Amino acid sequence: MASSKEYLQFILEQLSDLEEINYRAMMGEYIIYYRGKIVGGIYDDRLLVKPTKSAVSYMATAIYELPYEGAKEMLLVEDVDSKEYLTGLFKAMYDELPVHKSNNKIRKF
Repeated sequence: MASSKEYLQFILEQLSDLEEINYRAMMGEYIIYYRGKIVGGIYDDRLLVKPTKSAVSYMATAIYELPYEGAKEMLLVEDVDSKEYLTGLFKAMYDELPVHKSNNKIRKF
């Protein structure tokens, strides 16, 4: 099942206090970038983030899920209703994320 544009817009609104939040559509799902680095994505209307050490310690419960068959496990973000929580999570993760090669298909929000 592909993710809905409505869920993407909801997540982007929740992250609107952060600068440089971008996304890229990929096969019915969405990759989320923060300041040029991939933080995670939206898969089947679920926000999943990379399992960095800071993300695991930031989250009260770290639930690992597969974004799609054959992929590496990611962390399910359950508390998507709190802008402050999501903003804090993305900021906490940023330094541990690998630098991503630029791609001009990234859509600015």
